[in-house]
Amino acid sequence: MKRIIIAENIKAVLEKERFFLDRSDMKTFTVSSNEQALALHRVEKADLIVVNLDSPEMRAERLCSLIRDSNELCKVSIIVLSPDTEADVIRRSHCRANAFIAGPLDRTILLREMHQLLWIAPRKSLRVPLSIQINIVSKGVPSIAYSENISVSGMLLYSEAFLLKGDAIICSFFLPDAVHIKANAKIVRILEKETEHDTNYYGIKFIDLSTHYRSAIATFVEKRMQA
Repeated sequence: MKRIIIAENIKAVLEKERFFLDRSDMKTFTVSSNEQALALHRVEKADLIVVNLDSPEMRAERLCSLIRDSNELCKVSIIVLSPDTEADVIRRSHCRANAFIAGPLDRTILLREMHQLLWIAPRKSLRVPLSIQINIVSKGVPSIAYSENISVSGMLLYSEAFLLKGDAIICSFFLPDAVHIKANAKIVRILEKETEHDTNYYGIKFIDLSTHYRSAIATFVEKRMQA
């Protein structure tokens, strides 16, 4: 089980990456300060700590020093996020962190660093945010869903429909560039709603996606990545 301690403002940037944060082999703890990160690490012995250079009560320089000088705590990777001013670059040189990310925070760069430091293989296909309506049919029953993101391998969507892991569905939707996609898919993951007012999130995997549709999605994803 990989344990991650992450500052709450940084985790907020990764909320769209629920598949990464909610993996069954990972446990994520959210903290509001570097001091709290240190206290939690003493208890949990995290594999990765992701914090800000500046924090109430404790700067990252002090946090890193206390961790690296402790035989009990030093076996952890640390990522520090900071502004990109000349003064902050000098301060970073005194931090014994594994990686530094200069603001404004780029989610793609942060995920790449986290993957590398946790020895977790990155996903084979890139995903980009996408908020569109999806028409789905499951067991002959039509319903409406809304997407969170998309890749050439699948989508994350949410719906009032009650679906089960392994269910086969047919999904139909238009990409923002007006390309119409119709594909068979399977429910591969369910993120259950936390309250009765929420909806379930479903991870779907495209099945036997045609070359034409795959190319259209890949082109769309690439354009979004470059935007």
